[in-house]
Amino acid sequence: MGLSSLGIFHTIIGVAAIVAAIISYIKYAKINLAVTSGKIYAYSTIITSLTALGISKHGGFNAGHVFSIFILTLIMAAYFLFSRKPGNNRNRYVENFLLSFSFFLSWVPTINETFTRVPLGHPLAKGPTDSIIGQTLLVLLVLFIVGSVLQFSKQKKINKTLDL
Repeated sequence: MGLSSLGIFHTIIGVAAIVAAIISYIKYAKINLAVTSGKIYAYSTIITSLTALGISKHGGFNAGHVFSIFILTLIMAAYFLFSRKPGNNRNRYVENFLLSFSFFLSWVPTINETFTRVPLGHPLAKGPTDSIIGQTLLVLLVLFIVGSVLQFSKQKKINKTLDL
C-alpha cells in the first residue's frame, strides 16, 4: 500500500472522523457539534485536513490539497456559526449544510484513494477517472442532497417549536 507514517496517522484520524459523523447522523440526523460525536468529527476532520497538506502521492500541491483547505474552511465556518450565536436558529441551517458538505467532500479523496489501493494487488479502480469511482461519488452526491433536504425540513420544525 505504501503509506508513510503521516499517511497512516492521517488515515486513522480520517476513519475516526467518518465513524463519528455516522454516529452523529444516526443519533441526531446531522453532525451535531454540541455532542461528543460531532466534536470528534470536527476535530478529527481538522487534523485530517491539516495532515493531508503534508501528503502528496504525485509530488507538489495538487487537487487533494485544495480539497483539504476547502474542507478545513467549511468546518471552521460551521464551528464559528455554532459558537457565535447558539440561539440563532437561522444559523443552524447553514451550519448543518456546511458540516454535511464537508462530510460529502471528504468522501471524494477517500473513495479515490481507497478504490485505487484496495484490495491489495487488484484494486477496484485503476485511477481517479475509473467509472466505479464516479458512480460511487454520484450515489454519495444523491445521498448528500436528500440528506440536506431532510435536515432543512427537520431544522424548520425545530425552529417553529422554538419560536412558540
